[in-house]
Amino acid sequence: MTEFLALPDGSRIAYEHLPGATPGILFCPGFNSNMQGVKALALEQWCGQQGRQFTRFDYFGHGESDGSVEQGCIGRWLDDALAILDNVTSGPQLVVGSSMGGWIMLLLALARPGRIHSLLGLAAAPDFTDRLRGRLTPEQRDQLIATGYTDLPNCYDDGEPYRIGRQLLEEGDSHLLLGREIPVEVPVRLIQGQRDDDVPWQLALELAANISSPDIEVQLVKDGDHRLSQPADLQRLRVAAGQLLCR
Repeated sequence: MTEFLALPDGSRIAYEHLPGATPGILFCPGFNSNMQGVKALALEQWCGQQGRQFTRFDYFGHGESDGSVEQGCIGRWLDDALAILDNVTSGPQLVVGSSMGGWIMLLLALARPGRIHSLLGLAAAPDFTDRLRGRLTPEQRDQLIATGYTDLPNCYDDGEPYRIGRQLLEEGDSHLLLGREIPVEVPVRLIQGQRDDDVPWQLALELAANISSPDIEVQLVKDGDHRLSQPADLQRLRVAAGQLLCR
């Protein structure tokens, strides 16, 4: 059942929490996604079968949470994840991050190293705002300047565009991770599709090289797309999570 966590600014973050043994799993969804995705639900079912704690949530402006996407930014969504980690979960957590959630999971590990058991990134997209800025058309840049937002094509929802705010791009610069050492010392696994049109597979190798942990592995899926939601992908996810939880 969906519950809501009230934040100091009066907004509410939607979440679902399955009590159980720890280490638990905290699932961080991607940008413009929500906690009802196939990967989150598959992990929740798997954790339920094991009696393991599992938590999923919607960022501000996503899913059932308050707000609109264009009002959000990386720092705001990191604060949402921290609030869920601090106030809903208990004990050490394996943080699973999908796409933008892979960026959030790394920032969580830096902010709360004592609470993080391990990390599992699925098409992890750290610094995606920086790459997104470079792909904007002149028309989209003009729209950003004139209105504070722009609409981008969404290949997953029948061509329906989605909206980003200028704040997302500008504020994201204060959370960039690539190009330097990332002082995360817990075990890390990265699963990356080589047919991912949003995140180049080489980024997973760069990320692995930057993370300081000696216990890190990258799994490349030759026919995997950005969603990594096919039955074989979900099994791969369960296997990787199970191996990490045993460490």
